[in-house]
Amino acid sequence: MKLKRIGVVAAVIAAGALALSGCSAGSGDTSEIVKGTSITVATNSGFTSYNSLSATGNSTYNGNVTYMTNSWFNYYDATPKLVNNTKFGTQTLVKKSPLTIKYTINSGVKWSDGTPVTAADLLLDWASSISKYNDPKGVNFTSASAGGGLDLATATPKISSDGQSMTLVYSKPFVDWVNALPSTMLPAHATYKIAFPGTKPAAAQKAIIKAISSNDTATMKKLAKAWSTGFDMTSTPSDKSLVLSDGPYVISAIAKNASISLVPNKAYNWGPLPKIGKFTFRVIQDPTAQVQALQNGEVSVVYGQADADTGAALKALTGVTTTTTPTSTYEHVDLTFDNGGPFDPATYGGDATKALEVRQAFMKTIPRQEILDKLIHPIAPNEKLDDSLTLLPGAAGYDASVASNGSADYANVDIAGAKALLAKAGVTSINVKFLYGKSNTRRAQEFALIQASAAQAGINVIDNGNDDWPSLLGNKSYDAVLFAWQFSSLAVTGAQSQFSTGGGNNLNGYSNKATDADYQKIQSDFDAANQVKLLGDVDKNGWTDAYGVTIFQFPDITAWSNNISNVKDAPLSPNVFWNFFDWTIKKGTK
Repeated sequence: MKLKRIGVVAAVIAAGALALSGCSAGSGDTSEIVKGTSITVATNSGFTSYNSLSATGNSTYNGNVTYMTNSWFNYYDATPKLVNNTKFGTQTLVKKSPLTIKYTINSGVKWSDGTPVTAADLLLDWASSISKYNDPKGVNFTSASAGGGLDLATATPKISSDGQSMTLVYSKPFVDWVNALPSTMLPAHATYKIAFPGTKPAAAQKAIIKAISSNDTATMKKLAKAWSTGFDMTSTPSDKSLVLSDGPYVISAIAKNASISLVPNKAYNWGPLPKIGKFTFRVIQDPTAQVQALQNGEVSVVYGQADADTGAALKALTGVTTTTTPTSTYEHVDLTFDNGGPFDPATYGGDATKALEVRQAFMKTIPRQEILDKLIHPIAPNEKLDDSLTLLPGAAGYDASVASNGSADYANVDIAGAKALLAKAGVTSINVKFLYGKSNTRRAQEFALIQASAAQAGINVIDNGNDDWPSLLGNKSYDAVLFAWQFSSLAVTGAQSQFSTGGGNNLNGYSNKATDADYQKIQSDFDAANQVKLLGDVDKNGWTDAYGVTIFQFPDITAWSNNISNVKDAPLSPNVFWNFFDWTIKKGTK
């Protein structure tokens, strides 16, 4: 998984960088767990799905949990640098032409019910992520990863005779092959059991391989539905196969919109070993209440979107370490192109120019600088507007792209310009249904500023704030939405599924043939300068089409009790949790 809802880094890992040797996993090892220790983390939103790759489950709040309950071939450290986990398995470049990659899971790696992790799990991971099986008119996994570089692996992967290896052959070179497969896969046998109850694990794994290899559409449709919705949950499931783990921790309890708790996976030893006996994510939406909980010792870590008052309050606490770190996450407002609303050409009899003018008018009213000055500068005084849809400030090519991408037209509020555009379009006033996280203090403040500014141009921004906003994304019930994208890798194609026609993360019906062609070129272009130029083209297309606006790069505030050791911020998702396995805490605290 490259992109979560809550950023874009222009970097690439050259093909051929990984050719790893394997080692076998042995029996379970919980020797580093300190009994009686626990950590409670304050979080902004509740857990909703064990599938953090589905269209509705793809949120940072779900992803933080699945990062701790899954193992993979690698992970990013705080540099960020890719660290190989050869205790889990190997990812090997077999051949450059045609590009051939072999994935092998070590013997002894298993799910928490004792079922071996095999190539069947990898094959389902692949199938759920390609456009062929994310077709609204056919097999549809609704994966947020769909529409990316895995589509270049056109042939069904080969499975080894021992069932532990899967080999992918690409029809074209793919620059991001190291990050191609989503790193939080679901157990194949559990997915099959949802679709076909009563099937034993070994039989289910064989059936998965058979169905995908033979393109059994009837079976695949049922599997897709099971994968897409079968792992959604807001309370502890009675069926433990819905929360199987092949990572350090396993889910033990879920309380709706309140908390989720993780305990050690006793069988796990195929990666970094954790030290904490229990992790709990506790939902506290009010930032002031988060500070109080940290001060009172009810939680040990506060992480995420703090406002100015919260940042000051955290820094005033004693016995607490507070950091403000730029992340690969950016705040933005997206406009919906295909819901019959004010930004959809269909509303104007198919007149795309009129719809464009209305989108441009609304974007001219968004007070980006005021949001930055009032809500971000008190936390990060040197923060500047993020003026690119595809490149974060400071990334190679950012300045050159911003100079010509058209974002300057929306640097300042232009009420007169907005009114003129509406008049040109023959529209006297519009209603804009606006979605955002209602209980998120900073987002609520952003919405209020946008609503007040737009009203000056005769634009009625309707408050559609909802705390369940992640589950509503892409359902066409809103005209504009405020949230953030968070990147989890350095893949240069990380945002492809967001901007490409029909992509898994394309939530607003956006389509531009030139952008689609640019990403097709990026996929197979290993020249960093060309990559940056092409991302600049995508960026310019987005601003020209009035896709929406970016506002700021997240200055995440993280605070933790000094009773915890080895906590370290990182720019990529899962940010501060990247090395949870290194954390230690004094007994008797939480």
